Amino acid sequence: MAEASENIAQNCESAVVPAANSILLGHEKAEKVLLDAWKNNSLHNSWLISGMEGIGKATLAYRFARFLLAADESRRADYQSLNVDVNSQVFRLVATDAHPDLKILARDYTDTERRKILKAIQSGEAMSQDELSGLKKSAFIRVDDVRTISEFLSKKSSHDGWRVVIVDSIDDMNSASANAILKILEEPPYKAMMILISHNPNRLLATIKSRCSKLNLEPLNENVVASLLRRYRPQLGEGEVKALAQISSGSIGKAIVYADQNALEIYQNLHDLLKCGGKFKLSDMLRFCDDALLNDARFDLVQELVLKYISEQIKLFSQVENMLEVWEKTIKMFDDVSRINMDKKQTLLNVLFSLCKVS
Repeated sequence: MAEASENIAQNCESAVVPAANSILLGHEKAEKVLLDAWKNNSLHNSWLISGMEGIGKATLAYRFARFLLAADESRRADYQSLNVDVNSQVFRLVATDAHPDLKILARDYTDTERRKILKAIQSGEAMSQDELSGLKKSAFIRVDDVRTISEFLSKKSSHDGWRVVIVDSIDDMNSASANAILKILEEPPYKAMMILISHNPNRLLATIKSRCSKLNLEPLNENVVASLLRRYRPQLGEGEVKALAQISSGSIGKAIVYADQNALEIYQNLHDLLKCGGKFKLSDMLRFCDDALLNDARFDLVQELVLKYISEQIKLFSQVENMLEVWEKTIKMFDDVSRINMDKKQTLLNVLFSLCKVS
């Protein structure tokens, strides 16, 4: 299940590129906290931005970074938001990862995938979208990559301003890389800003959290998700927009992935299959499982939608204990798929059989 969550997270990230996104809705309070600290000249040098995946943490991080790199500190009182003109040089440089005073730290591609990319560059043959999406990244941010932060921060900024590091995400560090970044947080250089993004701050070292100011972003309300969907996916009908906003758990990233992967139809098919209870047709169940196995992304999505269905049923179901038991068993079975390579089709069939028994 961890691998499935990672794939969903990657899809959320790719739905709207945060570095080039000028729109941030639903997090006005967090933006004001950052702006007021800057205006009052009381800005902490390290910030931990946390919250569920796909709600705008990275978008806020880049928005804040652009502002620090572009703002005129002699006119602090004039600024009313962190907005930077999309036509400005700073915006364009950040969007293309070309700003000399901004460093992004994230999981890199594995050595094998790096060689594939290098070979494609040397041959002059562009990789297809399928090839690019299939590239695998390392399990953790490498400690050697973390150490490059110190070299970056030791250099003087291009305009005697801020140097900004965004770590996306701090969750992707093992003990060695986490301890390496801790040393940087303990002795930050002058006008150096560290912005750490976390989907699960409870797993972080207490010493890392203690050295950061914290901004926990709440899930977006359905109206905000719907508004952003209309902007990013204007081809959707109003009914689709509202339905996607309802099942996205306050995450615009998930809502976009759901829209692009036809999640509404999958979710409806799941409902239709399970509402029959013990009277289901085996052929329908097998067809649903075969469809779920079209590719890894599809199977990951189906896992997530099955868990979403169970969570909804827990709220409605009179025999809560029975449904909670199914929830726990389902999570374990899905974990076993990625952890010990259990058969995907049989696992999904077992989950659906369990749900039919309690429906």
